[in-house]
Amino acid sequence: MAREGAGLAPATFPALAGLIVHPTEGCVLFDTGYDPAFLAATEPFPERLYRWATPVQLQPGEAAVDQARRLGFGPEDIRAVVVSHFHGDHIAGLHAFPKARLFCARAGLEQIRRPGRIARVRKGLLAGLVPADAEARAVYFEDLPRVPLPRGLLPFTDGADLFGDASLLAVELPGHCAGHWGLVVRRDDDAHEFFLADAAWSTQAIRDQVPPPRLTTAILGETGPYRETFARLHRLWAANPELTLTPSHCPEAAARAVRPDGG
Repeated sequence: MAREGAGLAPATFPALAGLIVHPTEGCVLFDTGYDPAFLAATEPFPERLYRWATPVQLQPGEAAVDQARRLGFGPEDIRAVVVSHFHGDHIAGLHAFPKARLFCARAGLEQIRRPGRIARVRKGLLAGLVPADAEARAVYFEDLPRVPLPRGLLPFTDGADLFGDASLLAVELPGHCAGHWGLVVRRDDDAHEFFLADAAWSTQAIRDQVPPPRLTTAILGETGPYRETFARLHRLWAANPELTLTPSHCPEAAARAVRPDGG
């Protein structure tokens, strides 16, 4: 289900969140990963089907809010959360940051608010994980100024400027689901890192140009747009192999991640 042509075997998927310390805006999270709230939200039916399809191992202290505390940042220090998309494994911790602005796609938030529990679960959406005041706190990617991306990010050409300084640029990555966006971060050394969320599930797949099977992408989103986005990521890597690409479930990205416990 994760890689076209692969055999039948369980696959381990890390679930990553990114903590970005902006020089003037403060602490920003890219997604939240899993949280005990996910287990509570998937206790009843039909939501429990989500947990059966993707069994979760979450140890005490692994939630984003707990990891941030070990780095010296309390929930009140998180000024914004950039939501790549509204699948449960990316938003389960939103409840822990009630004062943060939510940068997200209007299309994604509107989809998870639609009625139909079974239809939502089939798409990986758990409405109970979205704060009731999300709309009041939301800053929509679609409404932000668009600016050119650095040439080193071609064939991606423009992004939504979150803070008006081109340090964090949201980039639409269609196909995985409604309102799916990544984030280009300009680091202190002026190099860039591209957080890809679920536009690909590993950097190895991007290098090999092997997407998930059509069945998988059709269940979650749209296969045509997904494969076009995936092909563009392969062209980006081929043209700029030194660029740091960070899919949210990539074992290589997890291996290089800095963890609060020093791992």
